[in-house]
Amino acid sequence: MNEPKIATNARVALIVGAGDATGGAIARRFAKEGFIACVSRRTAGKLAPLVEEITSSGGMAHGFASDARKEEDVIKLVDEIERDIAPIEVMVFNIGANVPCSILDETAKKYFKIWEMACFSGFLVGREVARRMVTRERGTIIFTGATAGLRGSANFAAFAGAKHALRALAQSMARELGPKNIHVAHVVVDGAIDTAFIRDNAPERYAMKDRDGILNPDHIADNYWHLHTQPRDAWTHELDLRPWIERW
Repeated sequence: MNEPKIATNARVALIVGAGDATGGAIARRFAKEGFIACVSRRTAGKLAPLVEEITSSGGMAHGFASDARKEEDVIKLVDEIERDIAPIEVMVFNIGANVPCSILDETAKKYFKIWEMACFSGFLVGREVARRMVTRERGTIIFTGATAGLRGSANFAAFAGAKHALRALAQSMARELGPKNIHVAHVVVDGAIDTAFIRDNAPERYAMKDRDGILNPDHIADNYWHLHTQPRDAWTHELDLRPWIERW
């Protein structure tokens, strides 16, 4: 089977943390709009079904094994995409690290790891793509946040600290890069998402699916696409997405 020919005006949507639910849905949504979906996670083999799904539907996609916590991996990833595929027009940072634990039992090692995953890696990827985008004077950077970035709940000290920091990073980048025509947005995803994990571990919550009580990944992805297409006279920086049943 011949690979689709890449046009000279090709654009990449880089999704870092392209899992089976939200990240995959975002990749499919941008590929549907003609973007080359470049998806990454630490294990490349887990990306194969997503890449196959996109390409079999007529889109273009590439999978990359990359640890976003490591500066050398991030630099290599961005350099390779920019050199061999196409300019990165959109970057979505979608790495999660939601691991509850009492502050009395939390370890320094796990606290640091959660911060690396949910915040530090966002800085590394955001910095590298921003360096390319500013030279072209355009681009969209979207960070996936959580309610933990707004308030810290009991037993979520590490996750809340990391997500608060990610939100602050997004705000700082938006204020600096907005005048350079780069749209930086932060999406607060508040609620259970339709995933195998929720189905298997929270069956009572998953039973609310038929009542629109959990988030549909495709509907989340629609909002990410909308953020990218907004005119800059009406940019959204922070967007909340939650099912109607969620308290807030």
